[in-house]
Amino acid sequence: MQWTAIERRTTVDLVVDRIAKVIKDEKLAAGSRLPGEHQLVEKLQVSRPVLREALARLQSSGLVDIQRGRGTFVGDTGSLTNCVRLLQTAVTISPQELLSYAELRSAIELQAARQAAVKATDEDVAELTKLLKQMDDEDMPYANVLEIDFRFHRKLLAIADNKLMQNLMEVIYEFVMAQMVRTTPTQKDNQLGRRLHKAIVKAIGEHDPDAAEAAMRKHMQAVIERLEKLT
Repeated sequence: MQWTAIERRTTVDLVVDRIAKVIKDEKLAAGSRLPGEHQLVEKLQVSRPVLREALARLQSSGLVDIQRGRGTFVGDTGSLTNCVRLLQTAVTISPQELLSYAELRSAIELQAARQAAVKATDEDVAELTKLLKQMDDEDMPYANVLEIDFRFHRKLLAIADNKLMQNLMEVIYEFVMAQMVRTTPTQKDNQLGRRLHKAIVKAIGEHDPDAAEAAMRKHMQAVIERLEKLT
């Protein structure tokens, strides 16, 4: 007989899910104005801090666009479908489940970093550096930044040239993206991750497997610690 834990969701999670569902179900076009803060507080029966945190998370994923002095609008249609799917995944998977996948991901990433440091060419390092620069683009919708973040890790696995590890990472793609949303919901929350990404690339460029593994270990430990706080 199998028993599964009862999912615990915060009020912010529920508000994010509700707003995303309304946008999807009502097929709101990009640029459509959403109700104002006061109206949303009344409609959803939540506090202003909870609403603001939920809207910040939605803005980070690109699902809404908050324009100071003008209001809140539906985000760009180009990434709208992916944003809805990503947010729905992030809020429906329990932190405990995400933690289990993060531990699996950590084992894959640590070994990949070591192998990449041994096998990387100058072209590989240049591509990783290019991805880092793209992640620093503050004008890019945060959902796109997270996709580039995953491409960075995918590139590390490609350099390591282990097909099994590559396949495993693709299988847990949704969980990795959900981890990113839950642990770094805004660009500001991702500052540490970006510094550690740069340390990983530096070690790979210097062909130092020990340093690459150490930098990746710090990165994955930060992810795991943030997930542990949510459980």
